[in-house]
Amino acid sequence: MTRRLLVIISDRLSTLVHKGEVTQRYYNPGNVFEEVHILEINDDRPEAAAVQPMVGDATLVIHNLPAGLRTLVRSLGWRPRLLRRWAEGAVQLARSVRPSLVRCYGAHLNAYAAYRIRRVLGTPYVVSLHINPDEDVRGRARGLKELILTRAIESVERIALRSADLVLPVYEPIVPYLQKVGVSRFEVVHNALNPMCLGRKASYRLHDPVRMVSVGRQFAAKNATNLIRALAALPGVQLTLIGDGPYHTRLVREAEVAGVSDRVEFRRAVANDELCRRLPEFDLFAVHSEYWEISKAVLEALLTGLPVVLNRRKGEPVPELRNDLVLLVDDTPAAYAAAVRRLIQDHPYRENLGRRAFEYARAHWAPEHMEARVAKLYRGLLDTADRLRSEDVREDS
Repeated sequence: MTRRLLVIISDRLSTLVHKGEVTQRYYNPGNVFEEVHILEINDDRPEAAAVQPMVGDATLVIHNLPAGLRTLVRSLGWRPRLLRRWAEGAVQLARSVRPSLVRCYGAHLNAYAAYRIRRVLGTPYVVSLHINPDEDVRGRARGLKELILTRAIESVERIALRSADLVLPVYEPIVPYLQKVGVSRFEVVHNALNPMCLGRKASYRLHDPVRMVSVGRQFAAKNATNLIRALAALPGVQLTLIGDGPYHTRLVREAEVAGVSDRVEFRRAVANDELCRRLPEFDLFAVHSEYWEISKAVLEALLTGLPVVLNRRKGEPVPELRNDLVLLVDDTPAAYAAAVRRLIQDHPYRENLGRRAFEYARAHWAPEHMEARVAKLYRGLLDTADRLRSEDVREDS
């Protein structure tokens, strides 16, 4: 029997392709499924060939079920019972496609659609959670509109997570939220990273000038201003800032004001394959984040063996970073400058930090290990579903 996967996402695939965030087998780890249907809950029309690597060897079919302002209004602010009419489109698609499993990335309306499919058709579903909603969504809401929307989705989020056959938080700080809302079927599986292009740093001899890289979305909670300002005290360092967002223009101006524009390269987007291949060519990785997370960008740097400088966030520390894997600093220009200067001047420390981080990261977050874990979890759910169907058939006969 053909194994089919229905993936329901809120993201726009064309945006992921444009940003270069195309990871091999991301939606079909281990090539478990022969057919993958991706349902976008928007009106995006991506080029299927560009998305194909994300489903591996499977046949790819892309569908749309838009959920815009009209859905918000008709459901009186995403009230679960009033969303059933919209979700019926997803149920009808699943009835036609007959997926073996439904997979959601994030717990928004996409996960509610999976919940309704489960209720009507009995198809198991898995949800991965990529952020702690209380800490880094509702806790960072700005303005009345954003606060209302983050509160409105809360009931949908909880229903979908509690009813899922399995929830996959992508880092440990998400676990307290799941426990708070009563989710018991979960397993921490870190972000799926590039399985083909992540290479190991071979030499820790510094370039002249020193090459430092920072990767991440550019907005308030990941504001790289102090890192840019630190360059004024680091004349022998060049910084490559990779990312885009509402703070991009502000950061460009900040480099001009600090007098370091000639030593900062801004790149709005870099294909993930290219980025992962290039990481070992840098000397240092530095970033700012107030999120309670270990981001994909940091994981990629650690898996490369780059020495990493990261700010101490306001709030509880990230459990994954408790093993001295990174050099933690206060979020000030002076602290960043002092940390970078130490890494430049202390060659044994710099090399030891990078090598220790690489060994730990490979042991805990290697892409092939994460992919194999998810594939194993999928097969376990599929085997259970097959067994239950067989038992139902025997009881009916």
